[in-house]
Amino acid sequence: MNCTAGLVLALTAIIAASAQTPTLHFAAASEWKSTPSSSPMRVAQYALPRAAGDSEDGELIVYFFGGQGGSVQANLDRWLGQMEQLDGRPSKAVATTETLTVNGMKVTVLDVSGKYVAEMAPGSPTRHNKPGFRLKAAVVETAGGPYFVKLTGPAKTVERWNTAFATFLRSAMYR
Repeated sequence: MNCTAGLVLALTAIIAASAQTPTLHFAAASEWKSTPSSSPMRVAQYALPRAAGDSEDGELIVYFFGGQGGSVQANLDRWLGQMEQLDGRPSKAVATTETLTVNGMKVTVLDVSGKYVAEMAPGSPTRHNKPGFRLKAAVVETAGGPYFVKLTGPAKTVERWNTAFATFLRSAMYR
């Protein structure tokens, strides 16, 4: 075998091996618009059309940090810190969490409404200031590490897509 043929076989084996690396797959609602990802850590990104009367669409992002990303509780706490309550209560006091098993994977889901105050970009001192928002987020624990799903938007828009979001999470397949 010549050197070129050997290189082609080696590259074919590498590509085949990487193609067989399991990833998490979801079935998105047909009305959701896939948008270009602004980061390689964002494995999927969607715009969810706004509800009547809302000024903006919702946004759903699926993150994967190569098997990293912190514990489930650390992520729940971080997401809770991205919401403020107008009456001064901690967001944890008004949030709900539930744990599901989806196709053998543990999925922890957070739901909290309030004023969205997350950083505009990681490490940025500038923050969002969006009252009347809702954040629904989930950690999907796979054999290859956790995936993080975050839906944010005006409360009515997130409510509009609440059932579709639950269906999206329940469609998760790691293959």
